[in-house]
Amino acid sequence: MEEFKAIKRQKTSVHSARKERRKGYVPGIMYGKNLKSFMFEIAELELNKGINANGEHGLIDIDIDGEHHKGLIKEVQRDVVTHKIMHLDVEEFTGNKEIVSDVPLVFMGEDFVVKNGGVLQKDKNSIKVQCMAENLPKYITVDVGNLFRGDSYRIRDVELAQEITILDSVDTIIATVTKGNTNTKDTEAESNEEANSMVSGE
Repeated sequence: MEEFKAIKRQKTSVHSARKERRKGYVPGIMYGKNLKSFMFEIAELELNKGINANGEHGLIDIDIDGEHHKGLIKEVQRDVVTHKIMHLDVEEFTGNKEIVSDVPLVFMGEDFVVKNGGVLQKDKNSIKVQCMAENLPKYITVDVGNLFRGDSYRIRDVELAQEITILDSVDTIIATVTKGNTNTKDTEAESNEEANSMVSGE
């Protein structure tokens, strides 16, 4: 696993985090049971590269001012408009133990749903799991390529390795296929046919 370089930071003003982001750094905080929490900053480009490769909820190795830390990413805060990372929360991780984490969902087969006149309504974008840290997946694939209008995909339909336990209820709906919007031209054509039928008495 790639090790990130970071430095501790001191909050000098209300706008200090904003200044760091302007300089190309992302502010973060690290905390843990046996660790006094502290703030740090990490290069945005390096962080984006690592998250794209390992996901937003995985383990991360950080060298902070020469001290090695292993942590579990607990939250990545993003700007709602630009989607840029604004802040990073990391929990110190020690030993080889089970962890609980939210794993993002990646949907596949949406083109099939649309092709058959449906719309995929996504009710969840992540699933809470428990497993050994080394078995934590980057993401979970949800294949909706065989769903038709009225069908639902539930947590019980997710296929995962035996080493991973899903903590959410198996009856929880992940996604549902609903009826798509009717094409305007088709609607007009149907209305004209009905009108012609009424005039002709059919």
